[in-house]
Amino acid sequence: MAKADIGVVGLAVMGENLILNMESKGFTVACFNRTVSKVDNFIKGRAKGKNIIGCHSIEELAENLAKPRKVMLMVKAGAAVDAFIEKILPHLEDGDIIIDGGNSHFPDTIRRTELVESKGKLYIGTGVSGGEEGALLGPSIMPGGSPKAWESVKPIFQKICAQNDDGEPCCDWVGENGAGHFVKMVHNGIEYGDMQMICETYQIMKEGLGLTNEEMHEVFSEWNAGELDSYLIEITRDILGCKDEDGNAVIDLILDTAGQKGTGKWTAIEALNLGQPLTLIGEAVFARCLSALKEERVAASKILSGPRAEFTGDKDTFIDDLRQALYASKIVSYAQGYQLMRAAAAEHKWNLNYGGIALMWRGGCIIRSVFLGKIKEAFDTNPKLTNLLLDPFFKDAVEKAQAAWRRVVTTAVEMGVPMPAISAALAYYDGYRSERLPANLLQAQRDYFGAHTYERVDKPRGEVFHTNWTGRGGSTAASTYIA
Repeated sequence: MAKADIGVVGLAVMGENLILNMESKGFTVACFNRTVSKVDNFIKGRAKGKNIIGCHSIEELAENLAKPRKVMLMVKAGAAVDAFIEKILPHLEDGDIIIDGGNSHFPDTIRRTELVESKGKLYIGTGVSGGEEGALLGPSIMPGGSPKAWESVKPIFQKICAQNDDGEPCCDWVGENGAGHFVKMVHNGIEYGDMQMICETYQIMKEGLGLTNEEMHEVFSEWNAGELDSYLIEITRDILGCKDEDGNAVIDLILDTAGQKGTGKWTAIEALNLGQPLTLIGEAVFARCLSALKEERVAASKILSGPRAEFTGDKDTFIDDLRQALYASKIVSYAQGYQLMRAAAAEHKWNLNYGGIALMWRGGCIIRSVFLGKIKEAFDTNPKLTNLLLDPFFKDAVEKAQAAWRRVVTTAVEMGVPMPAISAALAYYDGYRSERLPANLLQAQRDYFGAHTYERVDKPRGEVFHTNWTGRGGSTAASTYIA
């Protein structure tokens, strides 16, 4: 019997669909699940008659794999991954490869790569984005880990992933140890931001302009044919047009409390760890937290007051302002995400291909959009670009949208409609373009109460000073200074 090209552990939604995708591209796949009845049901059901080998143990899975063995884990992130690694390692030989295709936190992937390599095996931690449909038809795949493993998995990954409009695979090697899962984490953070900004736009259309679902459906349909063309705009269009069997708009029946699996939170936390101003994504995470306080918000709505202003301008003009504000904010979201990746690359000594990452996100994944082609062009033109906002295309795009962006935020504030992510994007833009920020006062305050010292504009960087502000503090200053 022919050996399988790859083994997959885990027969939940993503695992099953990824196996069927691999088989449809000409690969023989061996599969295993801890609850072995799932294996039998899969082989008798969706996998019937296909080149898929059902296995009832890890040992049987290893026996059915061609060398070097490639075992892909599609199990819940966390302890389950560590447990399966421990179970699989004794059945592998030197040079065999373990692949984690779940949403693992990148520090775990750094640790696991070191462990597996210490045993003579190779490890890949890869982001897989695109949900159920992407897994079946072609996801975006972001692999990192042991560089020696790439050539063995490359033919499989680049064949099963999405292809962009030019036929290029939405998968390439990202970098060492945890780089693949880090890039997937940033992808998910940007996804949080994009979704929140679209939701804010929806809310001001609904509550501020009084648009019907049908009217908003038409707006998003029009936007999806232009510069905002993307998967999330497309599905928002579809959602706003969807009705149940009784003719009710499904969107109006959904409770306004958002869930999250943690990757957006990880992105925000890592931004804090690396000292990067990921303000937009942070606000998107906090907006989900605020939405979860449903009972508190209902009670507060009966106590706290706000403006009841009605929109009196031209609706069509304001809708176009919204389009421009959403576009400009989206640029900021990616600019912040790329800033974070650049800082992480320096911290972890990864050699990230920023244009290549944009290419990987062009198809298959949740944040796929035409917009990403321009990001690739920006980094192809200038691989050392420090911020997307400084690229001529994005600089001009934001400048053209700036007046509309400010009108939208102003109108939202006047009407009492919350726009945390879009307004945070504008605040970041204004902060980033400011030659001078009020941090001089902040440093004075820190020095006043804690003798933390400060630098001076008329002295070389790195030289620090302390003022005896009260006349009682003496000349002793804190021993460390962090800019």
